[in-house]
Amino acid sequence: MIKLYLVLLFTTHLFGITLLDIYKDNGIESVEKQLDYELMNKDFWDKYLKNKDLSFGYIEQYNSILTCDKESSKLNLYKKSNNHFKLKKDYSAFTGKYKGDKIKEGDRRTPLGVYTLTKIIDKLDAFYGPLAFVTSYPNIYDKYKGKNGSGIWIHGLPEDEKREKYTKGCIAIDNSNIKNLNKDIDIKNTILIINPNKNFKHATKENIATILSELYRWRYSWIYNDVEQYLDFYSDDFIKSNGARVESFKKYKRRIFSKNESKSIVFKNINIIPYPNTKNTYQVRFTEFYKSTSLEFVGDKILMIKLENNTIKIFTEN
Repeated sequence: MIKLYLVLLFTTHLFGITLLDIYKDNGIESVEKQLDYELMNKDFWDKYLKNKDLSFGYIEQYNSILTCDKESSKLNLYKKSNNHFKLKKDYSAFTGKYKGDKIKEGDRRTPLGVYTLTKIIDKLDAFYGPLAFVTSYPNIYDKYKGKNGSGIWIHGLPEDEKREKYTKGCIAIDNSNIKNLNKDIDIKNTILIINPNKNFKHATKENIATILSELYRWRYSWIYNDVEQYLDFYSDDFIKSNGARVESFKKYKRRIFSKNESKSIVFKNINIIPYPNTKNTYQVRFTEFYKSTSLEFVGDKILMIKLENNTIKIFTEN
C-alpha cells in the first residue's frame, strides 16, 4: 500500500483528474486499471529509458554479460557497474571448426544466439579442462527454426595433450581463465550472447521504448480479457514451444478468455535483447507472476518477437 500511495501522490493529472480522484470515486480497481493503461504509453518509456545503458538491449535481470565474437575468437565479460555494463575481461577462445550458425547435431558450428548458463559441471573428461558452463542451446528460437543438437558448453582445455584450434561447437578458453570466470560470475545472473563478428547489434532507445509499451499493451489486453486484441499480437507463422500452431493456439485462448476471469499479471526482471544474425528480431525474457481464479503461475517467460510498423508480433513463446 505504501508504494501505491506514493504513486498516487506523485502522479500527474490525467485529463484534469488525478488518480486520487479516480480512487475516491471508483475504488482501487479503477486506479489499477488506469496505471495499467499508462504503462502502454510510449512517452513514459522514452523518459524512463533516458539514462539507461542499452548497449546490449534493455537488461533488468543480469549483472554479467558474456559475448562471444566468433570471427575474432573472443569471449568478453561485461559487468554492471553504476548501472552501466563495462568490459572487465576478454579471453582468447576456440569456437567451432566451421563458420555460420549451428543447424544440426555434428555440424561442428558454434550457434549464434542468446543463451543462459544452466549449470556448472566440475567432474568431466580431462579433455574439457577443470569445469564447464552448460548453455541453454537449443533455445526456443533454435527449436522454432528446426535446429537440433545439444551439449554446447563454455569449457577449458586439456592439460596434458594438444588439441586442434577449434571445437565441435563449444567455446573453449584457457584453464586459468575458466577458473577465474567461475569466480567472477553467478550463472543465475549471467547471459551469453554469441555473435558472428565484433559488430554487435545494438538496440535503439526508440525501439526498446516501443517494445516495452507494446509488451504492456499485450498484458493489458490479457488482464482485461480483450481476446481479439491479445491474439492480434501473434504472427500468422506463430508456433508455441510445445508445437501448437497459431490456429489451435487461438482456439485454446478464446476458450480460456471466455471464462472472463479476473487476473493479476505482473512482469519482473524484463530483458529485451536484439537477436544476433537477424533483422528486427528480439528475445524478450521476464519473470511472470500470474494469478486468476483457476490458476497460479510464477516462472520464466520467453517471447521471440518481430518489431514491425511500431508493433510487436510474437512468433514463438514458451
